[in-house]
Amino acid sequence: MIETILIEGLIYSIMVLGLFISYRTLNFCDMTVDGAFPMGGCILAACLTHGMAPVTGIFLAFLGGCLAGLITTLLYTKLRVPDLLAGILMMTMLYSVNLRIMQNRANISFLRLDTTFSKITSFFETHFESLPAETGILIFLVLFIIVFKILLDLFFHTDLGLTMGALGSNEQMVISQGVNPQIVRGIGVCFGDGLAALSGAFASMYNGFADVGSGTGVIVSGLASLMLGEFIIRSNKIGLQTLRVLIGSIIYRALMVLARRYGHYIHLTANDLKLITGLLIIICLIIANAKGKSNISKHLKRPVKKGCLQEA
Repeated sequence: MIETILIEGLIYSIMVLGLFISYRTLNFCDMTVDGAFPMGGCILAACLTHGMAPVTGIFLAFLGGCLAGLITTLLYTKLRVPDLLAGILMMTMLYSVNLRIMQNRANISFLRLDTTFSKITSFFETHFESLPAETGILIFLVLFIIVFKILLDLFFHTDLGLTMGALGSNEQMVISQGVNPQIVRGIGVCFGDGLAALSGAFASMYNGFADVGSGTGVIVSGLASLMLGEFIIRSNKIGLQTLRVLIGSIIYRALMVLARRYGHYIHLTANDLKLITGLLIIICLIIANAKGKSNISKHLKRPVKKGCLQEA
């Protein structure tokens, strides 16, 4: 069970990192994720059925997600469509696009297809018979996430990464520095949706099939993971912010796995998981608002120094 939690948590943490870029860094409400996530699995399935290498399919899945994010950005910047509506429109259109990609099939099984995960599993079964087959997938994901996190942290220390962070906080300041905010926002949204598609490709390989409906509610679960991580680690350092995304994703998946396995004791079923996710977000928001009000009250009750009065 622990391996399942870690694998699912690491796979979905890639998508949550994309949400972190769009929602937290750019302050852009991107609903495209619900369509980009299954799009990654659909592109991978189409590539595998046509005899392409799994690595090629994963790369094309990432590019497909970036393209979806680019169209969302163009709707927002060029046609002046609000960010929320632009994401909803793109999410809706991607459902039909994903069906077209899979040749009007709702799902495709990977049972007879070679994927990256199946090759890793077969390698471990051959050379490490004493270890569970999923251990190889877990090791691969841990190494992948470590390398990716390091590269992402380094990116946010570059001029473009710093500008992207400043854009979400103060757009006018970025404009005053002679930077086009539309280009910076477009890069961030494209990259975020590309990560969502990449996560969807990994999830489809782990589940053994690609499904056009696999993205339903993904953005809500991603926001829940993001909020859980923020409650555990509070910091302005980008390294800790990306770390808490990973931790929040693993904790959320652990709660979902526990609910699926032991929820019947309190009469919970798989149909209640969306309800649990929504309640988690509501509880997080309530706690965040309560902490915000307590911080404000403490600040107001703080005594004023005489020096401040004299300066005034």
